Amino acid sequence: AKMKHMRWIRFVTATAAALVLMVSMARAEMALIMVEEPGCMWCAKWNDEVAPIYGKTPEGKAAPLQRIDIRERPPEDMKFARGLHFTPTFVLMVDGQESGRIEGYPGEDVFWGLLGQLLERAADSEAAG
Repeated sequence: AKMKHMRWIRFVTATAAALVLMVSMARAEMALIMVEEPGCMWCAKWNDEVAPIYGKTPEGKAAPLQRIDIRERPPEDMKFARGLHFTPTFVLMVDGQESGRIEGYPGEDVFWGLLGQLLERAADSEAAG
């Protein structure tokens, strides 16, 4: 019961933070780019655990998911900070520029925590700039 309670507290905190981020980042266009490839076991795990709910979450609304295949040339309008070598790699794009990334899929709980940090940093940069 305590574990469920802690998860609920983390969820509520993350949701509140994401709502604040959505409001504060209304000016910036954000997207979460998922770099994947066929046969990637960790991509499949993310697709099972996170993909079905991602678009319904505050994070998913703030940074809609776009998928790209690692074997293809990245879109011209996206500026990545460095090469893409691992799948999955999740890159937070703000106005077409990489703001941060998560390489690999560390599991659902860690993924949401890391994504929250990326969104927070992007909001801080937006507020400062």
